Amino acid sequence: MKVQLTSKKEVFNYSMPYVIAELGANHNGDMELARKLIVEAKQSGADCVKFQSWSKDSVFSKKKYEDNYFIADDYRDRSDFTLKEVVEEYSISEEELLEMKKFADDLGIDCTSTPFSKKEADFLVDKLHTPFIKVASMDLNNYPFLEYLAAKDKPMIISTGLSEVYEIDKAVQVIEKAGNTDIVILHCVATYPPVDYDVNLNNIKTLMNMYPDYPIGFSDHTIGTAIPLASVAIGACLIEKHFTLDKDMEGWDHKVSATKEEMAEIVSNSIRICDALGSFRIKATETEEKKREFRRSIVITRDMKEGDVIKAEYIDYKRPGGNLNPEMTEFIIGRTVNKNLENDHILTKEDIV
Repeated sequence: MKVQLTSKKEVFNYSMPYVIAELGANHNGDMELARKLIVEAKQSGADCVKFQSWSKDSVFSKKKYEDNYFIADDYRDRSDFTLKEVVEEYSISEEELLEMKKFADDLGIDCTSTPFSKKEADFLVDKLHTPFIKVASMDLNNYPFLEYLAAKDKPMIISTGLSEVYEIDKAVQVIEKAGNTDIVILHCVATYPPVDYDVNLNNIKTLMNMYPDYPIGFSDHTIGTAIPLASVAIGACLIEKHFTLDKDMEGWDHKVSATKEEMAEIVSNSIRICDALGSFRIKATETEEKKREFRRSIVITRDMKEGDVIKAEYIDYKRPGGNLNPEMTEFIIGRTVNKNLENDHILTKEDIV
């Protein structure tokens, strides 16, 4: 199955992955910074920039704000602002998102956002004209929301972080039951960053086996480029990775984000990896000249006279190939030479009777 995310690219396993530069809240509420992120994402070769559409009313409850608990380590002990204040500051409005979409369109890079409520989903589909709907890991078991999103008749990308197998399977069934079978499933570990032994890239293979009709990708929160590139070698059709101008910038996700240089490395090396993966069919790609030069022919190991019989101890195998090759040995032994031959002569069919 192929899922067309935009008019310019379809995704399917073992293809050059569709690369999403996850801006999330890395714009820090500053639209000039957002524009710079979009420009650098485009320059890096990414296919898409993605924001996150949430407000103080759509992501946290009143109790969460009262507790004022920041899960990110950089913010846990902060006292200079509240959780509600930082959520309001780092959110992006509908008007701002429309501006960013136009800016991205003019640059020739896809632009979308992850919805965290029905209202935000309506806006993304009806006003922003998103090419697809991305479902965050936190909502994979939010089955009423999945059903609502599936009815939008847009390709859906779902992240599987936080979820057990049965929750992933139920999410897929809910989306399918709502009539949507344009699904990309992303392996994801919702830890920022995860230790390497928790990444479990082999889960990509597991998801491919579970859902052979759906493309499988990887939502990455590791540091650097090695792990997302490894996922491409496994066959991931889509890479989603946080993107920043500066890892040391104030904000939630900058430290686990890729810079322009890292994203460019992911894109360029993904092309090389996909080219190198090639076909599942084993077939020699070397030229006939290369084969002749690297393979061996049957040679005689002593001078022989016309009428001499070839014995096993009279032959050896040396480069170049292209004449009587080693697999002709049984055919050659016991044959008679029809002319005088010198030691180390490469045998040909014309030399024997």
